[in-house]
Amino acid sequence: MTGRNFGQLTALETSRLTPESILCLPIGSFEQHGPHLPLHTDAVIAEQFSARIVERYGDDFDLWQLPTLPYGLSLEHSWSAGTISLTTNTLSTLLRAVVAAYTRSVPARNLLIVNGHGGNRGILEAVLYELRRDCGVNACVLHPSSLSTAKIQTSLPEIHAGMRETSVMLALSPADVHIDRIPESFTEADLRRESIRDYILDRGVTWPWTSRDAEISSLGIMGSDPRGATSEIGEAIIESALNYCPPVLERLLKQEEFRST
Repeated sequence: MTGRNFGQLTALETSRLTPESILCLPIGSFEQHGPHLPLHTDAVIAEQFSARIVERYGDDFDLWQLPTLPYGLSLEHSWSAGTISLTTNTLSTLLRAVVAAYTRSVPARNLLIVNGHGGNRGILEAVLYELRRDCGVNACVLHPSSLSTAKIQTSLPEIHAGMRETSVMLALSPADVHIDRIPESFTEADLRRESIRDYILDRGVTWPWTSRDAEISSLGIMGSDPRGATSEIGEAIIESALNYCPPVLERLLKQEEFRST
């Protein structure tokens, strides 16, 4: 991976990049993830998944990993100590400024944003159009968890810090996972299934939900009991998402009209 980590290049070595090169920009968040996962969980997932994409497909698609943007939109977790959230305006401005700086510095005009935090999805979908218009980049956003086709049996929708996300962290950064810190009194509540669907998953209505709400969360966890998580489940999720990456990268490179020549 060291050969395709942008930050490890010397200034002269950046000449290896061409207009066809793809810059991989991980973006995460800094927020509570229950008592058992660290604040930087989403940044770890974005960065480590990007590293795996670059390691596996870097030579075939001329991929380059950029430094991770660790902060995102996390106002739904702002009740918790340690949560650091940008505003929509700040994140949009930051993304446009960072991407514009790369386009001034190197000839690469293809951008793959790897998003580790569901709360970033809406702003990233909107800012893609501005990046294309203002920076002349050909860009898309990859959401690893949503991209995965692995079918995992869980009792509740997996929104945040549940069995699915914990399994991914066990596969990517096991030292960061502390299952023993989940109190024995922790229980799932079937009633949360409908509340989660109403407040978070309903595509017809959008609500400003919070992970402090007992109707949808317990201890900041929204999903099945993390104590059922395994690294094997996490690897299955990651692997299925990685397998779907080549069509995404191929489609990105086909957007000829938005690329510099």
